[in-house]
Amino acid sequence: MRMRRITRAGLRRRAGNLSLYFARFFGAVGPDHSILESFPAGYNRWIQRRSFKLKSDFPDPWRFIDLPAAPFPRLAVVAHVFYPELLQELIDKLAAVPVPFDLLITNASGTDLDPDISKLALLRELRVFPIANHGRDILPLVSLVNLGALDPYELLLKVHTKRSTWRGDHAELSGDGDEWRAGLLDELLGDEERIKSILGRFAAEPTLGLVTAPGNVLGKQFWGGDQGITTALLRRLGLWLVPERLTFAAGSMYWVRAFVVQGLRALDLAAADFEPEQGQVDGTTAHGIERGLGILTEEAGFELSDVTDAAAPQDAWKRYLPETPVRPFARAMAFYLPQFHAFGDNDRWWGKGFTEWSNVTSARPVFPGHNQPLLPGELGFYDISKPETLRAQVSLAAAAGLEGFMYYYYWFAGKRLMDLPIESHVRTEDDGPFCLMWANENWTRRWDGSDQHVLIGQDYHKVPATQFIHDVMHLLQDERYIRVGGKPLLAVYRITQIPDFPAVIAYWRAEALKAGLGGLEVLTVDVGAIQDGIEGDPLEYGLDGYMEFAPHNMQWTAQAVSTLELDPRFDGHVLNYGAMADKATLDMREDLAATRNPGVMVNFDNTARRQWKPDIWYGSNPYTFRRWLRATAEAVADRDYDKRIIFINAWNEWAESAVLEPSQRFGRTYLLATRDALHL
Repeated sequence: MRMRRITRAGLRRRAGNLSLYFARFFGAVGPDHSILESFPAGYNRWIQRRSFKLKSDFPDPWRFIDLPAAPFPRLAVVAHVFYPELLQELIDKLAAVPVPFDLLITNASGTDLDPDISKLALLRELRVFPIANHGRDILPLVSLVNLGALDPYELLLKVHTKRSTWRGDHAELSGDGDEWRAGLLDELLGDEERIKSILGRFAAEPTLGLVTAPGNVLGKQFWGGDQGITTALLRRLGLWLVPERLTFAAGSMYWVRAFVVQGLRALDLAAADFEPEQGQVDGTTAHGIERGLGILTEEAGFELSDVTDAAAPQDAWKRYLPETPVRPFARAMAFYLPQFHAFGDNDRWWGKGFTEWSNVTSARPVFPGHNQPLLPGELGFYDISKPETLRAQVSLAAAAGLEGFMYYYYWFAGKRLMDLPIESHVRTEDDGPFCLMWANENWTRRWDGSDQHVLIGQDYHKVPATQFIHDVMHLLQDERYIRVGGKPLLAVYRITQIPDFPAVIAYWRAEALKAGLGGLEVLTVDVGAIQDGIEGDPLEYGLDGYMEFAPHNMQWTAQAVSTLELDPRFDGHVLNYGAMADKATLDMREDLAATRNPGVMVNFDNTARRQWKPDIWYGSNPYTFRRWLRATAEAVADRDYDKRIIFINAWNEWAESAVLEPSQRFGRTYLLATRDALHL
């Protein structure tokens, strides 16, 4: 892969605000470990208690509460109740909400709640979740996130009963607690026109992430005793804090893009992270999360605002009516690895019953907090030879806004490997769109496509590459096969390995025309010349364009490792995920050729395959991924929709940690980030 470096000064000039929160490029070091361990959510405390098993990060009795059912509205109101006498005031304010919504109440009052909801004409469903008075309104919110109760929604309104008796004595903040509560509710829920304006702004401003009342977006002067706590929490995501850049919403009441809150699942928070309730007004995990949420809002590519900052187009609020159609902003396709089933060749090479899960489960962390092994979530250790597996995957992908899967297709001089999943796909009527990438590299014991330790190699002299088109023609002819300009989309990984590849592609096109397909849209992966890719204009080679396949041929920036405590056996590389995301975003803003189809990666960490000699991209997390993906979608926005093609590495590359589908560590968080990025 070609390494591209830019100077530190150049990065400062070009990056704008993209990297100000985290010292990704500059060899940042974390705070002293003693600072991180002085409170329950300390980083090392988290490492010591965490488990890679599925676990309950919400009250067990909640398992018996029926969640709201589909079809879902686009809005949910999350209300936390400690003072039950203040609940009705809040409920009455919700009568002004002009779109259907669900109401989820977390009840720490210790009493049964029976609010009068007769005025809530657009309330669809109400659920009450009893919870202990622990973690203020924040742990209950996190518990809803961990339960998955907030997953269906696009927008949230977070409110709670609050008295904040301490506020009357605060030297820098005006008004007492009751005045603060009333002001927040009036600004956020004052009347129908106010709410329509807020909803309209979310619909019209893709960068708007959170809206609160005027005077409640605060900055670095309000760190209080929460800087160390926030630092430790963000480190769970591989993010380093720059204290001067703090922006957050005080008061914990706001309208917010649902993903900003849903993404808290990635912090792996539990009740043990929160202090016992002692009336604290600062310096708790709840206060740290309040500030961290503002930082993560901006890391996801959003801005914080108050309600008076701008007006919205008159009818823009209707975007949040359930009947308003919304299509994905771009045609996003995720790479799909068909390795997760047993077959004869793998049995011979690796032992009977081998699948990719054998590699995945054998991984061990190489530093404290390293997310290895990365284990599957709700789909389990699946077998993709079973139709129900693919059906579940297709459903999850479609809900996230993906157009379909791009299957790696393995063809070695006429011999096909791992083609069972794609053949099963075309035999099943209700599975979704798909296309192919010919992964034309050698299979080796090192999983690197090299010419050494070859298990099965490409042999273009034994069977010419022209034959490939005939072996996949039945797939290209499937009505679900993804097309661009009416032509099937076909990608090739290492194009220059194919002898006289321009002539081969011309032959493929001619055969596709004969078959009535209208030709082909042929892309090559941008791997750079060092890995058998091309340089320059792809049209000159008879190709239609490049497809990006991160981390190939992108910015590789070394990550400072002095605080990671790497295992002494480690002999690999640690790179910086955020630096790659930022550089890719900058490149797309400057110039994106019409022949380039950009791509992003969820992560890359092949510890499962190479254990002590892996390449690890440190700092991958759903918030940075969401920002990179949104920027990628926006980079193709000026194209006709048919040409707005972007790629994601990957759906299920578990041994490389490039995984969109649910994991035990992140749940559905990456899918929710994808849905949010593609549907604004």
